[in-house]
Order: sequence, then C-alpha cells, then structure tokens
Amino acid sequence: MASKLVAPHGGKGLVCALLSGAERDAELEKAKGMKQVEISDRAKGDLIMMGIGGFSPLTGFMTKADWKGVCENFQMADGTFWPVPITLDVDKSEGISVGDDIALVKDGEVFATMNVTEAFEMTEDDKKWECEKVFMGEGEESVDGNFWKIAPDDHPGVIMVMNQKDMNIAGPVKVLSEGEYPAEYPGVYLTPAQTRAMFDERGWANVAALQLRNPMHRSHEYLAKIAVEVCDGVLIHSLIGNLKPGDIPAPVRVKAIDILIENYFVKENVINSGYPLDMRYAGPREGLLHATFRQNYGVNNMLIGRDHAGVGDFYGLFEAQEIFDRIPETGDDAKDLLCKPMKIDWTFYCSECDGMASLRTCPHDKESRVILSGTKLRKALSEGAEIVDHFGRDEVLDHLKEYYASLTEKVEVKMQNAASGDSM
Repeated sequence: MASKLVAPHGGKGLVCALLSGAERDAELEKAKGMKQVEISDRAKGDLIMMGIGGFSPLTGFMTKADWKGVCENFQMADGTFWPVPITLDVDKSEGISVGDDIALVKDGEVFATMNVTEAFEMTEDDKKWECEKVFMGEGEESVDGNFWKIAPDDHPGVIMVMNQKDMNIAGPVKVLSEGEYPAEYPGVYLTPAQTRAMFDERGWANVAALQLRNPMHRSHEYLAKIAVEVCDGVLIHSLIGNLKPGDIPAPVRVKAIDILIENYFVKENVINSGYPLDMRYAGPREGLLHATFRQNYGVNNMLIGRDHAGVGDFYGLFEAQEIFDRIPETGDDAKDLLCKPMKIDWTFYCSECDGMASLRTCPHDKESRVILSGTKLRKALSEGAEIVDHFGRDEVLDHLKEYYASLTEKVEVKMQNAASGDSM
C-alpha cells in the first residue's frame, strides 16, 4: 500500500549518503590514503544526517552560492528552501584544493570521504554577516545595537561561527559511520526510513513532531497532547547531539520522556525518538530547520511554541512562529517546505482554571499561573530549589533530581525574561 505521508523535502525522495557492506569497506580502505581532516562535533552531526537522509536533498556541504542564498533568502542556488547554512570549515594552511579527495575524521574515526568541488574564503566580515542573517532576532539582546555587544560572549551559535576556520569547502560526501548513536540509543535513534516505516505501519498520515532539548515538563506534555488530539500521532523527537554547558544530557532526557509516556500517554499514539544533531541555537531559523528535516522523517506538522530553539533574550517570544509566514514559496512542492507549523500560544498551569491552559484559553492573571520552561526547571534543579506544584510530573522530577544529586560540578543557568514569565 502506498504511503500517505508527506514526501521528503527536495522532491528526490530520501537522499542517503551512507555506505554499507563491501562498498563501505572499500571506501574506508581508500580513505587511508587520503588527507585526514579533523571536523567539529557540529559537522559530525551534519554528516550523519546526510548519511541517513535527514538532510535530504543535500548530498554534501554547501557551495558559496548555496551559503549566500540560504543566509539571504532561505533558498539554495537551485531555489530549494533551506533555512540554515550547512557548511564545512577548514584552515587554509591545511592546503586543501579543489579536486582533492579527503577523509573527514573525528576523534580518530573516519566519518566520511569528500570530493572537494569548491573552496571559498570566510573573512571575519563574512562570518559576521552570516551571524547577523542567521542568529540576529527581534529580542532585546538583538536590537538597539545590543547584538554585537552581547552575542560574542553569550550566544553559543555566534561563538561557534566566529570561531570557525578561514575557509569553507563544498562537495559531495560518502558517509561511513553513524557514530555512537545506534549503540548508545537503541530503539531511540531512528533514521527517517525507520520512522516512516513505523508511521506507515500504524496507518498514520497526519503526523506532528515535538522538538525537545530539555526534559518534558507539563507544557511540553500539553503541547504533545494537543497534537495527539488533532493528528494521527506524535513523534517526540529529542536532540541527542551536543548542547551547551548546563543543559541536561541526552540519556537523562530520553529516560524522562520514557517515564512520562509510560505513565501519562496512550503509547500507540506517540513515538519517542532522537536525532544526532548539535543545537545551533538559531531561534526562528532553527525552528525552520526543525520543520525541514522533520519532513524527511515523515512529519507534516511541527509544533512551535514560545521561544522555540531560543537562547538568552535574542529572540521575540513568538518569532519562531512568525518566521514561517515570511519564507519564500515557489509553488513547486519539490522546492518548498511542506511541513507546516502548529502554532501554540504560551502555555502554563492555572490554579483558577484547575488545569493546563494558554493565553488563548485562560482569562486569569499571572498570579494564578505556574510559568513553565526548561530553563526555569534546570535552574531550580541545579540550585536544589523547591519545584513548584504542577511544574512537572513527580516521577519525572524524581528522576531529574537523582541526576542533579550525582553532579560534582554545577553550571550556572542564566534565566532569560521569557523563562521568568516577566513579559507575560
């Protein structure tokens, strides 16, 4: 029976660069004679996503024309929608030239080989321009000349880009490893082909995804259940790549979700899974990226709540929702983003309503509301503070408290305005 799921992004089906079997063995042997180029954690995650089809239709790292088009217009050179540059930086002194075949290595493991088709310089001005296009938002830390006063020290995405090397290289890749993810997250780390097969088996056609980088609190649970009510099913999709210091590690978060699903969801209607990227902390642009690669996983609705993928106060509270209304559309389903946002207002527990509510449904003042955010939860847990009633499910909080009790070093968690509820 034909699948009823949304088509993968880009109109070419799932584009998977991962080799296996004898083909992989032969390429690994070839890689031994190639120049070995050490890559970042971010590039490792990008390669794995190219390998498994998560970044369809990408076949490799972006050219200068793609990079420029994505930053300026959300479109690659051929007009295909893409919201965030997927680039590979190297040092000019490594002597890499167009035409070279190189091995991309992380911590002694060859993750891919690459044929270099283009190399372009990235000056400090180029990096700043990219940061302004990709990371500058409408929040108070971005406007009125504040961005470059604050971002170089406080925005993880900006810090990452400004620390990149002085040249980007482009070209197709052959991916040779999925890293630690299959072994460390069995049954949770799923490829787009696997999630699509699971959705088809359950008869799902209308699927929503909930993006997570924090453990699920009551607002996350509420968002997922709204989607369960109006869709065939929900993919609870956690980032299992790298986060910034102070964020909660993936194994702890995955177990917290399992506990929540076991006790508070109809299991047939949700799937707990993870994907291998690092956070870019690009706020609205990252929300678009989340929708783009979720389309490859078979998802056609992306839950977007308050301050999605935000960091600090660089972004407006609902900027990640509004940006979906501004992206280009060509009228060609093969080039446009087909995964649409499910825009949900600010959610919280209200004692007067006696349940979860949002600004669209609750008429009461904020003194009646328990403001829920991942940042607020991490700060309270890190400081050993009391967790207010209705913030999270007791079983989940017990699990998280056990993790924090095991830490020998604590990282200070910065409370942004959105998390405090001051701007409600």
